[in-house]
Amino acid sequence: MYMSMVYAFIFVFIVCLLGTLFVNALFRLLGKQGYLGNLYPNVRGGIPRGVGFVPFAILALYFLPKYNNLVLIIGIFAFIDDIFGRRKFSFANIEIGQFSRGIGMILVMAVGFYHGLGFSSIIIALLIQPMNISDMQPGSCAMVTMVMSIVTVICMLIAGTAPVDELPATYTPLLIFVACLAYCPLDFAGKIMMGEVGNHSFAVALGVAFYLTGGFWWTILLSIFTVCFTAFVRRSTLKVFFRQRLRILDPTFGDYIMDVLTGGGLGDLLRKWILKDKQYEIENDVLISLGFRRLLFNPHAIHSDMFVQKGSPSFRGDSQ
Repeated sequence: MYMSMVYAFIFVFIVCLLGTLFVNALFRLLGKQGYLGNLYPNVRGGIPRGVGFVPFAILALYFLPKYNNLVLIIGIFAFIDDIFGRRKFSFANIEIGQFSRGIGMILVMAVGFYHGLGFSSIIIALLIQPMNISDMQPGSCAMVTMVMSIVTVICMLIAGTAPVDELPATYTPLLIFVACLAYCPLDFAGKIMMGEVGNHSFAVALGVAFYLTGGFWWTILLSIFTVCFTAFVRRSTLKVFFRQRLRILDPTFGDYIMDVLTGGGLGDLLRKWILKDKQYEIENDVLISLGFRRLLFNPHAIHSDMFVQKGSPSFRGDSQ
């Protein structure tokens, strides 16, 4: 059993490594000829985006049969997001990518409930947000994925998690680790972008692994740890982003956590709906430490110079 699993992981590693190299070369060839659009953004002279399709395909094929459709669902809708990016429907002021992502998250929740994950399916779907934010600098999402895979393995050993579908419980997080390890060298070098298809797929796969560790409360605990670790990994770039874009010159770790939880396009869209064009100032020390300045920062408000430095470059970007 264990030797066959080792051989399977070696096979997965080789296929994912070679597949990543092939897709990188193919996307570069097509991208330079102008055929890929949003899949070859003009970042550092042109970088293939959505190469995370390779580990997504691996996970969809080799994940636990009971849950692989969750990875398949979110990967398909996330890849649509990668393809269309920030383009909007002609009949509505809604981004095609955001709409596709939202549909995918809802389906993950629904199908997860059907497969007996209960309320954990909601947490698994929401884990997409912090993993998406982690993918905004080279290698950060891969680092979070691999570290959380190993943390999950350790937690499974501590909790004495029972085998699943006649496979050792640790099969799931180790599969995620191996696939990400094979994919990540070019990502760490800033040569490729994982894209939504990659970080969304890893998010759902990790969420399922969290659930298999011991149910709902383990899902909650490991998801919280993921958010905090993501904020720690991105603290340097977030500090620059806070100072130059949000004019929060003394960000706290709570601000970083709140950015991981609520940053990005979806969070800003919710702020637009809820806060309209209002901007609230937070002066309470406790709320400041908890990150409420970031939570209530409304990019759609009419800001004065004390909030936003005019002409500042964006450090958010689409990905990395």
